[in-house]
Amino acid sequence: MLVAIAIKIEVVAVSRLCRRLLAAATIIMVAILSFAIAPGTAHATDTSAITVSGAVATRYDAYQLFSATVVGDADTDQKIATDVTWANDTVRQAVLPMLHDAGLDSTVSTAQAAAEWMNVDGRMTTALTAKLAREICKVGVPSVTLNAGTAAELPCGYWLIVVADDAIAQGEVGTAPIMALVGGSAVTVKPKAATPKVAKRVLEDSTAAWGKAADATVGDDLYWRLSATVPAGLAAYDTYAVQFVDTMGAGLDPSKVAASMHVYAAAGADGGFDAVACEGGNANSTPAKGWTDITSQCRVSVEGNAFTVRTGDLVAALGGADAFAAGARVVAVYNAPLGANCNRGATKGNPNEVYLRYPRSPLADQSGDAGFTRTPSDDACAYTWGLSLIKRSSSDDKPLAGAKLRIIDDRGRILTTDGSWSTDADACVTTDADGHVELTGVDAGIYTVEEVAAPKGYTAFEGKRMVTVTAEGLDVKQVAVAKPKVTVSAESPLWVDTADAGTGSIELSVLNTPSKEASRGFMPSTGDRTLVLVAALAAIGAAAIVAALVIKWGGDRREK
Repeated sequence: MLVAIAIKIEVVAVSRLCRRLLAAATIIMVAILSFAIAPGTAHATDTSAITVSGAVATRYDAYQLFSATVVGDADTDQKIATDVTWANDTVRQAVLPMLHDAGLDSTVSTAQAAAEWMNVDGRMTTALTAKLAREICKVGVPSVTLNAGTAAELPCGYWLIVVADDAIAQGEVGTAPIMALVGGSAVTVKPKAATPKVAKRVLEDSTAAWGKAADATVGDDLYWRLSATVPAGLAAYDTYAVQFVDTMGAGLDPSKVAASMHVYAAAGADGGFDAVACEGGNANSTPAKGWTDITSQCRVSVEGNAFTVRTGDLVAALGGADAFAAGARVVAVYNAPLGANCNRGATKGNPNEVYLRYPRSPLADQSGDAGFTRTPSDDACAYTWGLSLIKRSSSDDKPLAGAKLRIIDDRGRILTTDGSWSTDADACVTTDADGHVELTGVDAGIYTVEEVAAPKGYTAFEGKRMVTVTAEGLDVKQVAVAKPKVTVSAESPLWVDTADAGTGSIELSVLNTPSKEASRGFMPSTGDRTLVLVAALAAIGAAAIVAALVIKWGGDRREK
């Protein structure tokens, strides 16, 4: 019995000793592990913070591809992911075939191997990331909403961050999806994006230059240019189309828009927009070097004084994704003359406005309109001036009807009775009852005036007289700051009465002197002040002679 008791006591003592040694060993191991982890290294946790910053969009969708245990070093910003598993079977079925197509060994199916393959530099291209995102969205993988600028807690692992299309406002754009490893330390993702831009110009015929403003004659061809700049770096897009949305002022004639429309594209975001040559106020339709005519691939729709021009796929038009990644330029040129109802003068002008619709993001559906957002608007403006010639007497400024004038513009065209311009050499216009001839909407330039026949009792001036109309202040960068100034000069016997740039009203007098035959008679020609005065003096003289004779006759009678 004593031996047995002793053995039992010894066993109990040994058991207690083991427990004490095990506890001590545990404490020592914890101390060793704590010492082995370098300062700044975060322990693996179930969740971690992520923040999407910047002003690209207001909301994002986050899709988890893999769950993992993540340990990160805050000092080196390096992270190690272990125990990698697929987030769910739907993700595995969507992602794995795409990775196989991109080069992952077709026998590999584990999440750990897939994640290691994806971590190799150069494999997760922008295009591949976008394809993964499109497929994941297509199969309906659930997402977590991230609000821009607000930190959110996500389970640790690999996440795909995608901008929410319906959170993209005017002037914004969704970027390519972003891969982020969440865990170990807080993550901040800052998407970068550049939006397309649009500009509008009008062709000034006197300089053959595109500008924000130009003046023109009513009915003459008037060319407008729309230009879009697609920024470089949009490698996530499989296809990319843009749409010009144009609204013309009521004074512009839309009847020639569809037939005259030509659209051109060029690779690269830099290099200007001289897609065609311009000469004599006309825009050539032959593309310049480096530009491709894509009109046949575009759809033009005109409704009233508004129209749209939608391009085909610019990626294909430029020869593929590599060329498109450098950016692109698109130019649309069309003819929209000033109509008879256009505004005269600089106060209102005839504005023409455009904005550009472009894809919201690489994941947006471009088959309809819902997948697009838009730029701010840009505009250009056309002006025209009203020219009124008034036939007057040189003596009392009385308007004279019936004067026949030939008025020729600097293109050699002659004004006709219906206000249009003709090449008929015999065409002329006749002053109305108020002595007026109206040029209802004309371009700045040089006009030649000839008097074919003077009113009855007057002599036509000989030769030709020049009227020069000059518009300044059209070469502006913004229509809002345009303040055109109009100056007019004329050769005698033409006289400039008024020139108002605001209303566009220019008035000139065409002075006439009476003919010699009419001035020989006792009664003067109508409106000649000099001759009226002579006649009055003659009448006074005759009366004086009669009075003198009466006085003399009365005196003689008294003497008798």
